[in-house]
Amino acid sequence: MRLSSFVQRIGGEGAAGWQIHFTARQAEAVGEDVIVLSVGDPDFSTPGPIIEAAVTALRDGDTHYAEIDGRAQLRASIARRLATRHGLPVDETNVVPFAGTQNALFASCLCLFDQGDEVIVSDPMYLTYEATIQATGAAVTRVPVVADGRFRPDVEAMAAAVGPRTSGIMLTTPANPTGVVMSRAELEVIAEAARRHDLWVITDEVYADLIFDGEHVAVGSLDGMADRTITVGSLSKSHAMTGWRVGWAAGPAELRPHFYNLGLTMLYGLPGFMQQAAVAALDGHDADVDEMRDIYRRRRDLAVEILEEASDLPLLSPDAGMFLLADVSAHNGDATEWAWDLYRQTGVSVLDAGAFGAPARGWVRISFTISDDQLAEGCRRIVGFTRTK
Repeated sequence: MRLSSFVQRIGGEGAAGWQIHFTARQAEAVGEDVIVLSVGDPDFSTPGPIIEAAVTALRDGDTHYAEIDGRAQLRASIARRLATRHGLPVDETNVVPFAGTQNALFASCLCLFDQGDEVIVSDPMYLTYEATIQATGAAVTRVPVVADGRFRPDVEAMAAAVGPRTSGIMLTTPANPTGVVMSRAELEVIAEAARRHDLWVITDEVYADLIFDGEHVAVGSLDGMADRTITVGSLSKSHAMTGWRVGWAAGPAELRPHFYNLGLTMLYGLPGFMQQAAVAALDGHDADVDEMRDIYRRRRDLAVEILEEASDLPLLSPDAGMFLLADVSAHNGDATEWAWDLYRQTGVSVLDAGAFGAPARGWVRISFTISDDQLAEGCRRIVGFTRTK
């Protein structure tokens, strides 16, 4: 039977990159000696008061259909956080909750891009971005990062890549997989190009609260950018709520009815008890977020300290997030093959960063979202593996 061409557009080359992770998770589930460094799922429990807010809502009967475009209380809490912590000029009319970052990105692309459009992205990019853009019928214009091993976006090249069919630019800051935080000067180059060519900017800022070095600058806060920027975020990483699937898109108020229509046909809104938990998270747990960030910083430093003992393994220490990159090309030009060899011999799973884009080929992504002891053991196994190759 014939399938729609849509199923091809939502594939993307990066999808196969997860296979080693799924294999490791299955082995872990049956008690095998594996250490999973291949996913950004915090090992912390969601803070207790957030869970209690959901439980209370459930016990109070909050089990019915909820507002499709989010309750006013939740929209106000998201807007307040974006305004106070990130300087975005938004209120509750500018914000719509979604079931996680990916749905917010997908809805944003569906609202903004069409068949024949082109969207500029910095390469490497998160695994699902290509499919998210291509699902709209638009094409991805990849601009490789600066080729110096630091993986900074080449913003001048991105601005120069604007063509007659360009409709938008998609950014991630802090970035996944690199952990690079874009500077104000870099974002100003993007903003100037967007204003000059009348482009949309979609910016994924899910790691904005987990910056170790430097500051977060929201591109939507720059002059003339509020009306042409959609800022996507979530509670998944900052509040250890990956399984809750609470994210949002914040942008011009005229997009809200379009987001509503998409929510009506795709998701029918977030469950009410999840919305109440999200309000609790946004309104009262900055101290928990700061504590998690400090722990991630410590784990980053621990992983770097141990991995620096490895043989021929250059590292990219991140400015933010929960991953670091390691260059394995001195051992094997095929990082997927290297990662599978590592897993089979040591039980440690990492991702081939090349799945995120060609400039990351030869590198692997290593997560530090597990306990210090397990992380240290995993890194020591990596060091030992490099010395046997």
